[in-house]
Amino acid sequence: MRSTIFVFFLLSLVFPHYMFHQPLIFVNGDMKLIQETCKNTKYYDLCVSSLKTNATSSKTDTKGLALIMIGVGMANATATSSYLSSQLLSSTTPNDPTMKKVLRECADKYGYAANALQDSVQDLATESYDYAYMHVMGASDYPNACRNAFRRYPGLAYPSELARREDGLKHICDVVLGMIDHLVSTF
Repeated sequence: MRSTIFVFFLLSLVFPHYMFHQPLIFVNGDMKLIQETCKNTKYYDLCVSSLKTNATSSKTDTKGLALIMIGVGMANATATSSYLSSQLLSSTTPNDPTMKKVLRECADKYGYAANALQDSVQDLATESYDYAYMHVMGASDYPNACRNAFRRYPGLAYPSELARREDGLKHICDVVLGMIDHLVSTF
């Protein structure tokens, strides 16, 4: 049994995209548009790396690139909400009602962030850039409410994994905001 697991592990390292049926795609298409669009954002490297791994980014315009980044943000917020929900069930929180309350509140906040990003998709579709901007700003701010929930209880430490995820969502939202600014300036 151990040898089978070891072989599977080695194969997954050598051929990760074959083992998990996830093709590894790097866009060679319109890298110029991606680079030009990402120059207008606060986190150029995050922007380029997120877009070049999405196959549809080579076949879209600036608004489409913004929509792809919003999708990245939605995935991040949803994954963080799920992570927090799983922490509620972990063996370290069952006897700590305060921690459970804060984790539940944080899971809700990240869910609201995903919803706000979804709303921005609809706003971009109707070229309501001011509303799209507002929704992305809201999504970016929900993690602050989570951090503040931890601050309300001095004995609770803000988990480093949650801080990392918070920074990730904020950076993604900053990229989207830069893209929306660029759309408004060329509108």
